[in-house]
Amino acid sequence: MIYEALKCIAEEINELFRVKLKVNDDRIIISGLTSQDGSTAIQSENKIVITLVNIEKEINGLNAGSTLSAGQSVKKNQSTNVNLTLMFSAYFAANNYPEALRFISFIIAYFQSNGVFTHANTPGLDSRIDKMMIEMVNFSPEQHNNIWSMLGAKYMPSVIYKLRMLTFNESIIQEIRPAITGLGQQTSAKP
Repeated sequence: MIYEALKCIAEEINELFRVKLKVNDDRIIISGLTSQDGSTAIQSENKIVITLVNIEKEINGLNAGSTLSAGQSVKKNQSTNVNLTLMFSAYFAANNYPEALRFISFIIAYFQSNGVFTHANTPGLDSRIDKMMIEMVNFSPEQHNNIWSMLGAKYMPSVIYKLRMLTFNESIIQEIRPAITGLGQQTSAKP
C-alpha cells in the first residue's frame, strides 16, 4: 500500500506537469537515491525523486477488540495506522541548478493547494486508501545532514513532507470462540 500511495502522488504531479509545463516524460519518479553498493540509483537526470525516509506508527488510542457475530466472539487484528516521511529531491544536472530550484518550487506549490487526497478529488487513489493528507515538515540543517548521511547521497535541493495516514487492516480473523451462554440462569440439581 505504501507503493500505491507514492505512485498515486507521482502520477498526479506528472499529469499536472504534462498539462501545465508541456513536458512529455515523467519528471516525478519513486526511487532511492543510492544503490546498496553506493552507486547512484537514479538512471536519468532532471527528475524529482520521491524517497521514503521514514515510517512511523500513528498512535491514535484505538485498541483491538472482540465483536459478537452470529453468536460467536470474533477477535480481529487491530488496524495499524502509519505516517510516511517523504523526501522530494531535485536530481538535475550540475549546470541545471536553477531548474532544480524551479521544480522544488513546483512541488511546494502543488502540495500547498493539494494537501488532501480523496477518491473524490483523486480518481487514481487506491481503493484501500480512504484519504491521505500531506504536509511540509521543518527540519534543521543538522537534521537534513543526518538524513542525507543516512541515505548515502550528496545534498540536492529537496523538501520533506509527512504523508498521513495509511491504514493497514486486512481484517484477518485471529480466533473464533463460541459465545458464553447460560450465565445468570439457575439450574436445578437432581438428587
